[in-house]
Amino acid sequence: MADEQHAQQDPTTQHPRPDFPQQDQAHPGWTGPMDPPPDHGEESYRGSGRLEGRKAVITGGDSGIGRAVALAFAREGADVLFTHLDEEESDARETARLVEEAGRKAVAVSCDIREEGNCRALIDRAVAEFGRVDVLVNNAAYQMAQPDGIEAITTEQFDRVMRTNLYGMFWLTKFALPHMPRGASVINSTSVQAYQPSPHLLDYAMTKGAIVTFTQGLAQMLAERGIRVNAVAPGPVWTPLIPATLPDTAEFGKQSPMGRPAQPAELAPAYVYLASQEASFITAEILNATGGTPLP
Repeated sequence: MADEQHAQQDPTTQHPRPDFPQQDQAHPGWTGPMDPPPDHGEESYRGSGRLEGRKAVITGGDSGIGRAVALAFAREGADVLFTHLDEEESDARETARLVEEAGRKAVAVSCDIREEGNCRALIDRAVAEFGRVDVLVNNAAYQMAQPDGIEAITTEQFDRVMRTNLYGMFWLTKFALPHMPRGASVINSTSVQAYQPSPHLLDYAMTKGAIVTFTQGLAQMLAERGIRVNAVAPGPVWTPLIPATLPDTAEFGKQSPMGRPAQPAELAPAYVYLASQEASFITAEILNATGGTPLP
């Protein structure tokens, strides 16, 4: 794990490289059993007041990229409401602890964003807690590898992927907008899969392509309202979703030019930048964080 956020280091060896021990978890996956353990910036991220006083909503904030973003936002001065599934309560408690340790308010909400009513209630809760929404991070996602191809993708799986990755994002953004002041921002998590789809993740990749289109179209729609909309497109990232949804974890991330997967802590600064006033002229952009994989 990195000890210092700003120290110059060789990025190819800054974090663990495969081969990793083969590991499997039931969905949705948990942080504790992972080997090596993911780095969310616990020991390395140092804030500098870039989000002082902001109120943020982050979906999928219990672990992985969501936890790293929650931690970074808190250390930058933001209060954070984040979602998790019922099964992820233990991970959610750790995220809340990290946010509170940074001196900010943490609100952990168990929420299945596949249902419109749950999305509406979540934004209502955020407004009740904070009075407004300054940053909405649509990060929660579902995937399940199907090496046997499209014939193996059931309607149940397809529906779950679409409703989690697209419907939830659409509803949360729609309900949050009336409570977002000028200067607020929406940040969506897309993926390298939007541009270079893996056949075994066909349905997941479809949604990530749609998120790119949603981001760019919504950004143009909201520009006159002073609200920016951007996305981050990660390559392989070492999160609990990996051992919970992919059959082979031993070489995960080895295909990237860096020769390893990203750690969640390496993605968080991109979200901080896009949420901050330093990105005031940045909207409709996709910030690619792929470890060297070229994207269009």
